[in-house]
Formats: sequence, C-alpha cells, structure tokens
Amino acid sequence: MLYTFCIVLVLIASVLLILAVLVQSPKSGMAANFGASNQVIGVRQTTDFLEKFTWAMASAILVLSLLATVAMDREKVAESNAASMTQDAEALIEKVAGEGEAVPQLEVPAEQTPAQE
Repeated sequence: MLYTFCIVLVLIASVLLILAVLVQSPKSGMAANFGASNQVIGVRQTTDFLEKFTWAMASAILVLSLLATVAMDREKVAESNAASMTQDAEALIEKVAGEGEAVPQLEVPAEQTPAQE
C-alpha cells in the first residue's frame, strides 16, 4: 500500500517538475533574446519561486523513490527475481541446445614419449 502511494506521489511530482521546468524562462542562450519581458515588476520573485519549486520537486522524487524501494514487498521481489532467472536459464539452455555444439572441442595432442635408443 505504501509502495503504491509513493509511486503515485512520484508520478505527480514528476509532472509538476516537468511543468515547472517548461514555465521557466531561459537564463542564457539564443532563446533568452526572445524573452525580453523579464523586466516586468515581480518577475524576479516568480523565477526564485520556480527555481525553489523545481529543487523541491526533484528532492521529493528522490526521497519518495528511496521510500518506495524500502517499502517494496520483499517476497514479491524474490519471486519475481526467481521467475526471471528461471526464464533466462531456460532460454539460454534452448539456445545452446539449438546450436549443436556449445563449446568448440580442442584437440589435445597425445603425449609423446622419447624414443628409446
């Protein structure tokens, strides 16, 4: 339950972070020349708020992701990992069986004994 709640909050914070980044005006570069309207009274406070909001959303995503990882059901994770490894092993066995020889054989020369004189 906590895991699902954390994932939903991460999704909401991600959307808000995307919107906050898109709303911000560029500080430099070619696109900054087109945004000359930053001279309006109150814009400085808005950019400060957007910057703080962006950092807050990024931090919230980080913390919620860590919390969701801790809140995961360990039994389900173990079952999922075991099933995944079983599927991978079966696929590898099928691939090797389909190829014929899995490992090329190396011919080892017979041991030679020195000729007796």
